[in-house]
Order: sequence, then C-alpha cells, then structure tokens
Amino acid sequence: MTTQTLDATAREAVTSACAGVGEPGAGDHVDGVVPGLVARPADTEQVAEVLRAATAHGLTVVPRGGGTKLSWGAPPRSVDVLLDVGAMDQVLDHAAGDLIVAAQAGTRLAELQQVVAQGGQRLAIDETVPGTTIGGLLAANTSGPRRTAVGAARDLLIGVTMVRADGVVAKAGGRVVKNVAGYDLGKLLIGSAGTLGVITDATFRLHPVPAASRWVSVPVADPAAALAATQAVLHAQVVPAAVEVAWAEGTGTVSVLLEGRVEGVAGRTAATRALLGEEATDSEDAPADGATYPWDTRASGDDRSTSLKLTFALSGLADVLAATAGTPAVLRGSAGSGVLYAALPPGTDPAELGAVLDRLRRVCTERGGAAVVVDAPAAVKAAVDVWGPVPALDLMRRVKDQFDPDHRLSPGRFVGGL
Repeated sequence: MTTQTLDATAREAVTSACAGVGEPGAGDHVDGVVPGLVARPADTEQVAEVLRAATAHGLTVVPRGGGTKLSWGAPPRSVDVLLDVGAMDQVLDHAAGDLIVAAQAGTRLAELQQVVAQGGQRLAIDETVPGTTIGGLLAANTSGPRRTAVGAARDLLIGVTMVRADGVVAKAGGRVVKNVAGYDLGKLLIGSAGTLGVITDATFRLHPVPAASRWVSVPVADPAAALAATQAVLHAQVVPAAVEVAWAEGTGTVSVLLEGRVEGVAGRTAATRALLGEEATDSEDAPADGATYPWDTRASGDDRSTSLKLTFALSGLADVLAATAGTPAVLRGSAGSGVLYAALPPGTDPAELGAVLDRLRRVCTERGGAAVVVDAPAAVKAAVDVWGPVPALDLMRRVKDQFDPDHRLSPGRFVGGL
C-alpha cells in the first residue's frame, strides 16, 4: 500500500473544516492507497467546507459511502483526504402520497427500503452489494434484475444535491416526479465514480410494492437456447419485471420475474411456462443468488475475482455467452436489459485473462456495447486496460475540466485516468 502525507498547514485546514477528522485506520484505504486524513462530515455544509479547504491547499479528495465498491475501477493516483459521508445517513422525507423519497448520501439502501415499505412502497433498485449506500449506488451506477421493467437509477432519480470540487453547493431537479428542471446534472453524476462532485442527498420516485411475485425458470443447454428463451419472453405479453440469465461451463438458466396483482401474476406465470416449455418451473423464491454479482463482493486484495461488466444489444446475448466458451468465467445478469456480469477466479493468469477480455470486448463492441473490468487484483489491473476503448473520452475530459479543473476529485479512478 502507498500512504499520502499532508503538511501541517493543510492538515490544520482540513481539521478546522470538519469536526470529524482523524487519522486513517486499517480499513481506510482506496484500492491500496492510504489517505493522509479521513474527514467525516455531518451535513452538506461540512462537505463544502472540507472541499474548500482541499481547494485552498491543492489536496486530492475521494468520497466514500459504505466503502463496498472503493476497489472498483482503477486505483486513484493519490488520496490526501478520504471524505466519508457515512454519518449523513438520514431519510430526509418520504412523501408516500407523491411516491417520492429523499435521503442523504450515506443512507444505506436497505434502511431506506425499510422506511418506504411502511407505506407499501419501494425504491425499485436492487441491492447488488450488501451495505450499499445511496451515494454509492449512484456513483457506481449499480443495478440489478428489475432494471428491465423500471430502468436503472438514472430513470428513478428526480433530484440531487452535490458539492463541486471548489466547495460550491449545487442542486438539480426537484421533489416531485414531474419536475425535471436540472435533471441532466443528476444523470451526469450517475456512474462518475466521485470524479465530478460529491453527492450529499438524492430524491427518487417510488413504486408500490406488488401484491404478488413469481419466478419462472428454465434450463438452457447452449447460447442459442438462452437467446431463444429470452426473446420469447420479451416479445410476448407477459410483461416481465426481470429476465435473468445465469451461465457457467457452457450451460445455464433463464429466470423470469413476474410481479403485480395476484390474479394477473398467476395468469402470466402460466403463459410464461407455456412459452418456455415443459422444463420450466415456477416458485415464489428468487434464484439462489438473487440480485448479487457472480463474485464474492467481500473479498479483497489477491483474493478478489476479476469482475467484468458486459453490455450489448439484446440480440447479442448468444454471442456474448459463446465468447466465454472454454474459460472458467461465471456469468449472471439481466438478459432482458443487455447487461451481464462475469467473474474469473482469483489466480487466473493475467495473460490468459487479457486474451479473454480482448475477445469479450470485440464481441460486445460489435453488438453495440462494451466490456470493462469492474474489479480485480492489483496484478491484473496493472496488466490490462481496465476501461478499454471509450469513443466519448474527449467529451468526458471536457466535462471533467468544467466540474473539476484541477482534477482533484478521485483522480485516476475513472475512464482515461480521469
């Protein structure tokens, strides 16, 4: 690990900006880079004060929520201050009648779901990593099975508060579903890995909790069968909430989630089973691994799998699955949205992994998508291009220059070293 050092003047400035400032502990690092200080602000204004102090002294800053995805992407070039928003963990408002909820960035998704469930509602974003916070899910753009029906976070976010690198507080959107003023700023922040600003709170639209849900699953023996099953469901009138595929060693399972009124789900379950054939079964229980990724999200260091995100046009599913033939890759994800996640086991030779990654990138690019390394041991990240080719990189650089001219927020973590 590498450790940042701060001079006395800079340390005093950060300490004066926020009451909760201390030395880094054992778990306070960002993919092996140890910060000089850890700041734990209590509200948006304290976040702004820390960033103003960082600007005045030229310090680099990396935001942290639950810390569950800090090793994703590339390691930062430096971390003078680790900005931990974990203490900002309150659900600010739940307007059940308007189907909205507002929460601070450090609020855990599971706790927000408990609050809105009291009104018979839910935020239709799956918790793919236990302990995920609101700020973290936006910064990393995580999504699960239900994105097929309701979209990803960008489709549910209606308002956001963020602090710019210079400490200026900015707000976008509103607190009602139809108010979309400034909404594009929220979309811009989603998936930016903390490189454009620090999210301090967010407002989402909610959905009612369905009265019934049912999973219909069918085994598939080859990539063509997986595509055929997926296409049959998507082109029918069964209105799936999710269409998932699990795949390993050349075979797998397609699972379809149906949600809604009791009688409607019963009828659509029967119709889906008829579509998928005699081997199809149905259950109230989700597939064994649910909305989780095909790798152990708790692993660290060299014990980590090499984790990939694969995107593609829906018609490209069979080609993407076929591209993993002869490899130890395990895949899982939303066949109904064109997003799969793949895991190669710890200890996979970087050269072998590079060849697999090149093949997947070629196939995904030809099918209108991309293949990126989500997480991997340090040796793998050093040997491969984590992000791969990015056609819009020049535009992304210009956006970064506008939001963070000195490139002090999460430097190096994102595409092209941004």
